[in-house]
Amino acid sequence: MSNTASAQEKKTILTATIKTAIYCDHCKACETCGPKFNQALLKEKGVQMVVLDDKAMTIKVTYNSKKTSLDKIKAAISKLGYDADEVKADPVAYEGLDGCCKKA
Repeated sequence: MSNTASAQEKKTILTATIKTAIYCDHCKACETCGPKFNQALLKEKGVQMVVLDDKAMTIKVTYNSKKTSLDKIKAAISKLGYDADEVKADPVAYEGLDGCCKKA
């Protein structure tokens, strides 16, 4: 008798929409905002897709919950200088943003 077990586990892919505060009126083209979100967040283990909506002030993130958590993603956004839901922006990172990206 043999017992065969599947070595593959299903990945848990989740999508979350995170509220943020984006004051820049050209975020998708701004060197600090749009590309920075994509480059930095896509380097986070488990993050698969990032969509920045500067008008709605949201960041939609698709991620593998077996490799990362929503709390880790929010912490990474905070380290970029932006709020992420209840997680406030890191003050040092916020100071490093371009002037156009800060609240007037």
